[in-house]
Amino acid sequence: MKKRDKITRFLITSLIFVCAFCIAVFAFLIKYINRQNEETIEQIGNTYMAGMNERISKHFETMVDLRMTQLSTLVDTMPIAGDTDSEELREWLEYSGKARGFEGLAYYFDDGSFEMIYGEKVESSSAEAFLDSMKNGENMVSVGVGENGERSAIMGIPFTIDTKDGKECVALVGKLPLEYISQTLSLNEEESMIYSFVIRIDGSFVIRSSDVSRDNYFNRVKDLYEDDEIGADQVIEELKACMEKDEDYAAMIKIYGERRQIYCSSLPASEWYIITVMPYGTMNKVIEDAGDRSIKVFIGCCAALLIVLLYIFWRYLRMTAAQIQELQEAREMAVEANKSKSEFLSNMSHDIRTPMNAIVGMTSIALANINNPQRVQDCLKKIVLSSRHLLGLINDVLDMSKIESGKMTLNVDLVSLREVMDGIVSIIQPQIREKQQKFNVFIYDISSENVRCDSVRLNQVILNLLSNAIKFTPEKGTIEVSLHEEQSPKGDEYVRIKIQVKDNGIGMSEEFMEHIFDSFTREDSKRVQKTEGTGLGMAITKYIVDAMDGEITVKSNQGAGTEFCVTLDFEKAEEQEENMILPDFTMLVVDDDQQLCESTVSSLKSIGVSAEWALDGESAIEMVNEHHKRHSDYHIILLDWKLPGMDGIRTARELRKELGNDVPIILISAYDCSEIEDEARAAGISGFLSKPLFKSTLYYGLKPYTGSSDEVTVPEKADVNFAGKRLLVAEDNELNWEIASELLKDLGLELEWAENGRMCVDMFKESPVGYYDAILMDIRMPLMGGYEAADTIRKLKRPDAVLPIVAMTADAFLEDIQRCLEHGMNAHLAKPIDIKEVSRILDRCLVRK
Repeated sequence: MKKRDKITRFLITSLIFVCAFCIAVFAFLIKYINRQNEETIEQIGNTYMAGMNERISKHFETMVDLRMTQLSTLVDTMPIAGDTDSEELREWLEYSGKARGFEGLAYYFDDGSFEMIYGEKVESSSAEAFLDSMKNGENMVSVGVGENGERSAIMGIPFTIDTKDGKECVALVGKLPLEYISQTLSLNEEESMIYSFVIRIDGSFVIRSSDVSRDNYFNRVKDLYEDDEIGADQVIEELKACMEKDEDYAAMIKIYGERRQIYCSSLPASEWYIITVMPYGTMNKVIEDAGDRSIKVFIGCCAALLIVLLYIFWRYLRMTAAQIQELQEAREMAVEANKSKSEFLSNMSHDIRTPMNAIVGMTSIALANINNPQRVQDCLKKIVLSSRHLLGLINDVLDMSKIESGKMTLNVDLVSLREVMDGIVSIIQPQIREKQQKFNVFIYDISSENVRCDSVRLNQVILNLLSNAIKFTPEKGTIEVSLHEEQSPKGDEYVRIKIQVKDNGIGMSEEFMEHIFDSFTREDSKRVQKTEGTGLGMAITKYIVDAMDGEITVKSNQGAGTEFCVTLDFEKAEEQEENMILPDFTMLVVDDDQQLCESTVSSLKSIGVSAEWALDGESAIEMVNEHHKRHSDYHIILLDWKLPGMDGIRTARELRKELGNDVPIILISAYDCSEIEDEARAAGISGFLSKPLFKSTLYYGLKPYTGSSDEVTVPEKADVNFAGKRLLVAEDNELNWEIASELLKDLGLELEWAENGRMCVDMFKESPVGYYDAILMDIRMPLMGGYEAADTIRKLKRPDAVLPIVAMTADAFLEDIQRCLEHGMNAHLAKPIDIKEVSRILDRCLVRK
């Protein structure tokens, strides 16, 4: 009995011990794992908040760079010559500063004082640091304090000017409200799981929430801190130490009985720091409730140990898996937020698909009309135009970092406005046709067709505006683009061009129009949710227009359409335009736009032609019949395709009944007329002219119908004879060699191929002196690159080692061109090869050397 009792006691004791041990073990495991979960959540929170701080910091840097660039633009574009202050200069600075949104501008002197150009007087709250930065030639943002104690953000750039009182000016300072920075950075958005402050190193607030009553963040921490393990003073000291070392700081504190994670990092171009706070109340409750439930389940199930263990394992496994999934999703959200700036590049289909659509569409048309050489040639011409624009867009994407940092440069060259508009019309026609939209392009009083500007950037501005108009205009809507010429305020050597793009689409709200030129901005409306876009098009357009020293404005009403107006001043081309004179004919212009009619009549008059106009087909028929009865028929009739009521083709049929086939009738349109060409020819149309109707368009288009024997053509290639010239082409890609060979042989050149840089050097060494006239050198080649090959050839002791070497490479940035010249090359050709540019450079290097 005693033995049984002993065994019973042992079993009972063992059972109690096992149960107690299991409860203790599982309780320990639960507490340990919960602690690990908290640490994991804290790590994920640190990652997330670090990403948020980095995003805010980059957004702050972008905003500061933009505002600093605006101040630099004020300095760089000062209209007053010299470095002396004047009332006229101050008036200009006040006008320009207000136009850019600055509520005040001031000169900043070496003694730390401000002299306001306009706006309320302000002093820097960090005078010593701000003055040191200005003297050291550094840009800086600081807090300014007005006479009434009102605070604002002040931004300074180094700037010197002689003032009337002889004080030494060291900087130009712009003033903005602190609310502008807070709103720009979206520091305290509603429904956000985090909130942020901006403080100085002494803890004083720069930007704080409306519910924060204290003036110092360190005092706030001391007042609200409830953690007994780590004192508030220790947290503040650690935070100060990291701020002094310019290091990021992360900590977990308890406020109002709730854990909160804080993260601190510095903001660029300032002495400010961003404090981001994330409450953990919801997560705390989930973790604590889960732990309590698990312990209760384990204690209640100790009688069935195996079942309890299996149940706990299964239950805990599910809970852990769910928590890991939630944490993984939170981590992915943090990573996605970190990559937001890079991801927009993959969404630029808005800009890239525009020329791609033209390329694909024109290729399909060419394949469908392979036996029609004229049609294929027209398609290939349009493909070339679209390809060049696409290449320009690709260069913009690759050079985006320079654009955002304010280092974008304009490649100013001779540009034909007629060719620019012809190319743009060709590119957008497929999209217009797909949405069955009505499209008109008008040219008013353009006398200077050739100007000097950056054609790629000009194309980008107009195409961005037209692409948006097409996207936000419904099917069968109307889109118009027009060019006006005015006298430029810059003088007779310049011409002012106004470009207007108008549609009757969905329009914009007044609230959104205030932010339309901000980066990554799209209207938050159900009307545009299904419309693709990166939100960058208008920001880039505004940046380009500003870089061209131009102006862009917008008018819009919801449901009534939008109108953009771009004003640019271009330098007139130095080349003299051809003397374009036609016989003294009488013509009739028929179009439903009166201003276009009047402008066309004026252009015809300038080339020697008298013209009348009509606004519809019925009026045109009456005028033609009246002239026919007087035996004074019009010599040529220009007839718009899309006329109200009776269209151009029906009008042509009626005119032929009266006139017969003696008078040429030319169809004018902004659309691709290839689909109705057969019908038009059958109706009596003699030829076609594409809008816009520049003076040169009218001259070259009407010349064949004037009866003159002179041929008028626009040469496609430079009239240069390279017969007998031998070139050595260093190119490692066989397909590129085949393309270069076919294109260059048409110029009369004799070519030899070197498959890499070493072979190029060997072939040159083994050739007789003067055998090669020039070398076309690729840069990236195996065995020996182009730079090394050029250096080696230049060092050879041969009299012909000074022969022209031209880089022919896909490395096409400005630094690549400079590097080619530094390695002794004579010129640079960018791939894909432009045969006109090749002819020009070879003419300079071979014929005129």
